[in-house]
Amino acid sequence: MTRHAQTGRRYAVGVDFGTLSGRAVVVDVEDGTELGSAVHAYRHGVLTTRLPDGPALPPQWALQDPDDHLDVLRTAVPAALAAAGIDPGEVVGIGVDATSCTVLPTLADGTPLCALPDLRDRPHAWPKLWKHHAAQRQADRINALARERGETWLARYGGRVSAEWQLAKALELLEEDPEVFDRAERWIEAADWIVWRLCGRETRNAPAAGFKGLRQDGRYPAPDFLAALHPALPGLLPRVDGPVAPAAGRAGGLTIEAAGWTGLPVGTPVAVGAIDAHVTAAAARAVAPGRMLAVLGTSTCLIMNADACHEVPGVCGVVDGGVTPGRWGYEAGQSGVGDIFAWYVDRNLPAAYADEARRRGTTPYALLDSLAADQPVGGHGLLALDWHSGNRSVLMDHELSGVLVGLTLATRPEEIWRALLEATAFGARTVLEAFTGAGVPVDELTAAGGLTANRLLLRIYADVLGRPLHVLDAEHPAARGAAVHAAVAAGVYPDVETASEVMGAGHRETLHPDPARAAAYDDLYARYRALHDHFGRGGTDVLHHLRALRHRALTTP
Repeated sequence: MTRHAQTGRRYAVGVDFGTLSGRAVVVDVEDGTELGSAVHAYRHGVLTTRLPDGPALPPQWALQDPDDHLDVLRTAVPAALAAAGIDPGEVVGIGVDATSCTVLPTLADGTPLCALPDLRDRPHAWPKLWKHHAAQRQADRINALARERGETWLARYGGRVSAEWQLAKALELLEEDPEVFDRAERWIEAADWIVWRLCGRETRNAPAAGFKGLRQDGRYPAPDFLAALHPALPGLLPRVDGPVAPAAGRAGGLTIEAAGWTGLPVGTPVAVGAIDAHVTAAAARAVAPGRMLAVLGTSTCLIMNADACHEVPGVCGVVDGGVTPGRWGYEAGQSGVGDIFAWYVDRNLPAAYADEARRRGTTPYALLDSLAADQPVGGHGLLALDWHSGNRSVLMDHELSGVLVGLTLATRPEEIWRALLEATAFGARTVLEAFTGAGVPVDELTAAGGLTANRLLLRIYADVLGRPLHVLDAEHPAARGAAVHAAVAAGVYPDVETASEVMGAGHRETLHPDPARAAAYDDLYARYRALHDHFGRGGTDVLHHLRALRHRALTTP
């Protein structure tokens, strides 16, 4: 007999498909207790240099293998159930989320084009990860045409469409490999494709269709707009025109095949697919208006709900029902945060520091934190722009790159480290000021994600933002949020807000800003904004020019 069998308790399974791995959790729907979890690392990780056993990839490409996602269902879900020690028959539903915008071309039955032998070595046949930034030129043209035509939907995306989103990536596909574009019968978000595999029924989740697919007021961009970009582009519309379903709706029930993968009963309710940061808001009890969630990871997503629609310059969008049904959902973000920290440690840390970390029995990250923790604000004399992976908000320009100023021969690695931490906090403050300046109040801020383990980073954020910062107490917040959605899809709760209050996690701690440090950061932030606007708003084109030079050098035979 399993540990919780015959108790009458009910459970939900949530599965989160991240950038490098997937994780599953089992959550008690009655009180939110997490009973078991499991993590599965993708065998192929992120494909940035070449395809598996295939050709090299151009700069700024980032792909994934869809089989890696299915492996999570086959391994992590059964392992989480085993760790929980429950009877799978007591699971009322399963929910999934994934990074977004991660999109893939498929046949009409959902078969990924990269699974076809004759297309296996064609990069455009593979799923493009959210951090695939090679479609910036296409995004620029979309933005220019939308402004020229006065497209009303553009203002709801802060005035700019991102290279990360569905339309830019589809236009890139069409222009660079029209044969693959023609072979694609469906063009679908990864989360929706996974749900399709689970229940055998195609759905499109409303948040992704709105935020990443430019679907507003029930319509995608008009065929004549698409045709003005490329005569064949209107052919995209029937490939994205699946049944659009609300967040936490029921997509269907587990098929026999998917039940075999997961160990759950056939017919178990499957929730509509979701965006990872959005379900994390449910895990953080941050779906009520005015409660902003910052998901701090490889990138940062900033999510919140409001009762009204406001056009916020430079954010990733405002969508009716975009986070939870019945509210206006807002999203903004930063393209690189944890990725920047990993880049510095992996590519730039002196060997002596790595040796010292080993001697102390700690990580290079922890060593740098300890050395930087007591630096006075501004004591390093440095300032950085957090654009190593481009800028998502508020400039929406992935051709930008990182900047570090103030270096001297006395500069130490821990000082650069702290400047990079501060740069990401300054970037977050820029986004928050865009919200408040547009009349969208941020009453409460909660942080979640892997980077919340870094207390120095959290302290810097509280001081830079000048407001209390709640820290979510959940090891796998997105997976927990997916379980919240599963409970709603199964009918246990009437809506996400109700389920979130019961099943969401509490705060591990709240960090309050230090008045003296906050005042010092106000001065440093003013300098950050000066650099931000100079390099990002037309004061110079040097960053774009350098990016173009690099691209030509890497792609010219």
